[in-house]
Formats: sequence, structure tokens, C-alpha cells
Amino acid sequence: MDRLYQESFAARLDAAAQNVAALLSALLSNTPLEGEIARPEPLMSAMRSGVLNGGKRLRPFLVLETARLLGGPEHAALRVAAALECIHCYSLIHDDLPAMDDDDLRRGQPTVHIAFDEATAILAGDALLTLAFDILSAPETDLPDPAKLALINQLARASGIGGMVGGQALDLFAERVTPDEAGIVRLQAMKTGALLRYACAAGAIVAGADTQTLARMTRFGEIIGLAFQLADDLLDVTSDAATLGKAAGKDAGRGKATLVSLQGVDAARRRLDGLVEEAALLLEPFGAGAGTLIEAAGFIASRDR
Repeated sequence: MDRLYQESFAARLDAAAQNVAALLSALLSNTPLEGEIARPEPLMSAMRSGVLNGGKRLRPFLVLETARLLGGPEHAALRVAAALECIHCYSLIHDDLPAMDDDDLRRGQPTVHIAFDEATAILAGDALLTLAFDILSAPETDLPDPAKLALINQLARASGIGGMVGGQALDLFAERVTPDEAGIVRLQAMKTGALLRYACAAGAIVAGADTQTLARMTRFGEIIGLAFQLADDLLDVTSDAATLGKAAGKDAGRGKATLVSLQGVDAARRRLDGLVEEAALLLEPFGAGAGTLIEAAGFIASRDR
């Protein structure tokens, strides 16, 4: 990517991240909402530690940019984006636990179970999971009821048995029984890809898109989900902990099969380039307005952490 491209895209991504972080900070205040009895401070501190610790906020960005492209309301899109980020951050807190990926660092900072303790980290993740559906269903998310129901239902499926959680289970099983290439693709489409697919679909739902447009944006999300995981696997092989902000080389250390380990680095990079091209072709009907989402696909493929 040329320097101007990097700087302009980075500015848009950073602005969206700041807006999402500001809303998340407000949503994670210690003040109980109507119907809540209290918000225990140790729990809230752990939740804030897992959510307000930086990060690119890529999934929320995709919600916002898809909604913008299709003419959706900005405030509602922002709340949907925040709900999705709650799910993502809950998954990171739980993934880092000793029983899962056993990581001490996340974004260069101590993981929640290190900064607090394992029990508090589990509860913080549980609370963020339920908070996501609170945000979507709340009156402040000003969307027609059918849209809100679709967002809730699709997020449950993207984050649950047949999506992220199921993919995490397959990832753990893969440490004992090595999957074939089709199995790896399925695992990654669930563990990582499902929330990225949801982000693009959610933006379309917020905008009230027709069935054909929703299907197109959902497919775009699927493709960049595959690209994201492939880029992540390449980074695990080619980068280091200082750059990543977390341990590197963990997949190889655990004997996990990835597309990179099966196909090699060069083949994986060629496949990644092909996914970016496919993503761009999908958005051609939207013209210049889709430029930011196309740049997002390139960013996902070329990121260094």
C-alpha cells in the first residue's frame, strides 16, 4: 500500500475506533441501568480492562462502513458496532484463559486473568456476552423491531454453537486430531470468520438492505473473514511477540495445523491476494462509495499485527 492510502485509511479506522470506544466506556459505567440492582466495581474494572485496552476495532468499523455505504442510520449502527465488540472482547478474555490459549499478554498488556484472576475474567466475559444483547434490544438502538430481532438472532448464531464458540471447540479438538484442509477452513470460518461476516451483514440490516444486497455483503464478510485468519496464521509464523503484542509461534508450538502449515508461506500469500481480489469484485456494483470497504480488505491482508 502506498503511504497516502495507509494514512487516509488509518485515519478513518482510528476515528471509528474512538467513537466505538467512547460509547463502550459509557456503557461500562458503574451506574446501574433500570432493572439492574448494582454493578460490582471489581467486575466492571475487569470488563473495562478487557474492552478499553486499545485495538483496531475492525469488526465495529465494518458495521459502520457497511451501514454508511448503504445509507443506514449512524447512531443505530454505532450501537450495533459496540454490541459486536462486546462479543469479540468477551471471546478474547476467555480465549486467553489457561484452559484455552493460555496467554499472558493481549495488545501488549496483561490479559484479564493475569491483571485480576481467572474467576473474575470468566465473569467479565460472561457479562460482556449478555451486555451485547442488552445493547441490541434496548430502546436506544432505534431500529424497527424486525431489524432488531434479525440482528439479535444472527449475532446469537454467529457467536454461538455454529459460529465462534463452535469454532473455538473445533480449534481445541484440532490439538488432538489434525483436521484436513476442509476442516481447517470450516474451523476458521466459525472461530474467526463468523463475527466478521456478521459485521458486514449487520451493517446491511441496519440500513434495511434488500435480500440481494444483504447476501452480497454477507459474502463479502465471509471472504474477509477467511483473509483475516490467513493473515493471522502468516503473522504467527513470520512475526514476533514484540510486534504482535502477544505470543508468536503458538500454533506451531502446539502442533496446530493451519493453511500456512499445509500449503507453505508463499502459497498462503497467493491465496490471500486472491481473497482480496474477490472481495473487491463483489463490491464493484457499489462504485466509488465502496472504496473504504475495499481498502479494509487490503488492510486485513497486509496488517503487521
